Amino acid sequence: MKQRVLFIGTNNAARTQMAEGYLRARYGDRYEVCSAGIAPTALDPLAARVMDEIGAGIVGQRAKDLALFDGKEMDYVVALCSGGVCPMFP
Repeated sequence: MKQRVLFIGTNNAARTQMAEGYLRARYGDRYEVCSAGIAPTALDPLAARVMDEIGAGIVGQRAKDLALFDGKEMDYVVALCSGGVCPMFP
């Protein structure tokens, strides 16, 4: 059974998306990977471009609200803080 990993941040536009894509590309056979934000915007095209350059494309990913994961259990939650805002996942 795959372990579940959730990367959370503010906008779910770049860093969390990149972390999700990288872990999925490298270890997708071991982990079910998701990302979300407390104030999601849209996937940053520069993040998508950089990930394409290393062979871990994220073009098909979209920004997701953290509320989508309410009540879902995760094995690991990684918070990527920015500007003094650090999201929490109960």
